Amino acid sequence: MAYWLIKSEPFKYSWDQFVKDKKTTWDGVRNYAARNNLRDMKKGDLAFFYHSNEGLEIVGIAKVVKEAYQDPSTTDPAWLAVDFAPHKKLKKPVTLVRMKADPFLQNMSLIRLSRLSVGSITEAEWNHVLGLSDSE
Repeated sequence: MAYWLIKSEPFKYSWDQFVKDKKTTWDGVRNYAARNNLRDMKKGDLAFFYHSNEGLEIVGIAKVVKEAYQDPSTTDPAWLAVDFAPHKKLKKPVTLVRMKADPFLQNMSLIRLSRLSVGSITEAEWNHVLGLSDSE
């Protein structure tokens, strides 16, 4: 299993809306690195759901339910989409400020590549963030 992080601005698509919808298509990604991360996702992989711009925090965990396919929002074959379902809400959100202050997370894609909308997460980073959610 691999671990990921997906970002959404809560005023556009929030965790609460995601839970209400029960499933969503992650489309509209127009960055090659982010697209490559979508391409590499496998059914069953987990992704942190991060509220960007407002909140600036990881709020939940999404699960890949359909692997990469042609992005339905464009006819350009270069772009892909992945389907996610809500997996679990974090006990407590983990803020960007908290992650930036944590020496263990300094190489995390969210910190190093802050503009990337879909990033990979190591298993160690994943477990560390879960620990922060349980302890905050």
